[in-house]
Amino acid sequence: MDIQRLILFVIFFSSAFFLWNAWQQEHAPPPPPVAQKPAAPAPATTPSKDVPAPQAVPAATPAPAPSAAVPGTVPATPAAAAGTPITIKTDLYTAEVDPVGGVISLVALNKHQDATDTTKPYRVLQRNAERTFVAQAGLIGADMPNHTTAYEVLPGPRELAPGQDRVELKLRKTMPNGIKVDEVLTFHRGSYVIDTAFDITNATPNPIKPEAYFQLLRDTKHAVVQSSMAPASYVGPVVHTEGKKFEKVDFGEIDKLAADPNRKSKYEKTADNGWVGMIEHYFVSAWIPPQDRPVQRTFYTNKLDGGLYTAGVRFSEGTIAPGATGELRASLYVGPQDQEVLGKIAKGLDLVVDYGIFTVLAVPLFILLKWLHGWIGNWGWSIVVMTIMIKLAFYPLNAAAARSMGKMKLIAPKMKALQEQYANDKQQLQVKMMEMYKTEKINPLGGCLPIVVQIPVFIALYWVLLSAVELRQAPWILWIKDLSAPDPFFVLPVIYAISAYLQVKLSPTPISDPVQARVMQIMPIAFSVLFIFFPSGLVLYWLVNNILQIAQQWHMNRMLEREAAAKEAKRR
Repeated sequence: MDIQRLILFVIFFSSAFFLWNAWQQEHAPPPPPVAQKPAAPAPATTPSKDVPAPQAVPAATPAPAPSAAVPGTVPATPAAAAGTPITIKTDLYTAEVDPVGGVISLVALNKHQDATDTTKPYRVLQRNAERTFVAQAGLIGADMPNHTTAYEVLPGPRELAPGQDRVELKLRKTMPNGIKVDEVLTFHRGSYVIDTAFDITNATPNPIKPEAYFQLLRDTKHAVVQSSMAPASYVGPVVHTEGKKFEKVDFGEIDKLAADPNRKSKYEKTADNGWVGMIEHYFVSAWIPPQDRPVQRTFYTNKLDGGLYTAGVRFSEGTIAPGATGELRASLYVGPQDQEVLGKIAKGLDLVVDYGIFTVLAVPLFILLKWLHGWIGNWGWSIVVMTIMIKLAFYPLNAAAARSMGKMKLIAPKMKALQEQYANDKQQLQVKMMEMYKTEKINPLGGCLPIVVQIPVFIALYWVLLSAVELRQAPWILWIKDLSAPDPFFVLPVIYAISAYLQVKLSPTPISDPVQARVMQIMPIAFSVLFIFFPSGLVLYWLVNNILQIAQQWHMNRMLEREAAAKEAKRR
């Protein structure tokens, strides 16, 4: 076995992982350009650039019925201009609803601050000159209102009053054919779910079977500037069904589907279950059709002009007889990626929290971390305690490794003598070294095993700190105000570099080549440079782990020295 190559591989593994992610981000195809929009809404006589043309709504498949009133497609007329928004306030957020189409054009979260200006709430949905991300809904057919239709706003409360569990916003439209549609948006206390319902009264002499669509429209911009040295978080549509489970449908895939309509889709387009959403770092917006019963639904994605994309779902529920009233409803979740909450809202919705390839380790780590936070009340100290617990769990393995490395230190003079004796015969040097290891009962790879085992834990914790919204803007002490962001003053990376240097001095290497040995000594310290770009919570974990490892190795070295001295005394 090539000992030198294996040890170098272990040291380079972590660095290579993050450099590979950085390379992928740097060489990813650039997102489509986003068209600039006017800073203020256009007047009513001018088509708005913020609302996509009606072709963004998928064509309905006519259901078999004897009436021409069965919905068809949205008419090809210019989109209506944005109106004066209606502001709704709850205990968790402030929302704005456009009376034109009932478009939800703003959701600003009270408990989550903007990344660049913490005095402002984080806006998940917004429509302005810089960003476009809105929720739209409507009915399909020339005789039905859609997200470009101007509604009448019915009177009612606009703010959640004390002791009140919900506030409703009602929008009404009576079509020329007599069909009356009320779009009812219900905002709940203590919830990020907005229930959206279309109450349809059929005043025509024929039965109708309306079909509703619910979609999200957005650009491709990241809400937060991404570090070039860290993996970029996914931004884009997601679809979940029982058949294909959780599928990411990135903007590049939508471009390919638009260019080739015959291309096989990654997601299941028709199912009687599932939901559709758009995710970004820490937050998710998702349209969730009825979950208590199977309802046949069609999922779709579209590429629009100006660098905009839609992802949505459409469905129909039964026929509405003349003079009768029917309902089509779906729920919109707009808020943080809180796994515990999301799992209760819809099946698979908690999967929007992506922990990467080591999810099987990341999930229990996060559960443990959250449990510790419930007792300690500080995420930073919870990371410290969790690191100690992980270290205790690996103690037998680490103890064996420390003993092996300690013995390596004791035979260092003999090793140096062999290197000098066989300096010109590398093959014979390897043979003599292996004989010495066998005689002294030393496993030269024993010190590497704990590192190999901890690499998956390290990467899993990295994704926990990168993805868990609970750690977003969570402070630790003094200068660390956000454990999910890099250390602003590089204090933790510098301390880690010092600890890495001490660890190298305590842990001799079996590599005989002086150049490779030097690389072995430099690499752990150089790795600390990467920590400048890592979340401070991750650096804290690795620093505490290193300090504990140094303490254990120092203790083991002292113990082995005493054992060696005792053996030498017996020989005398």
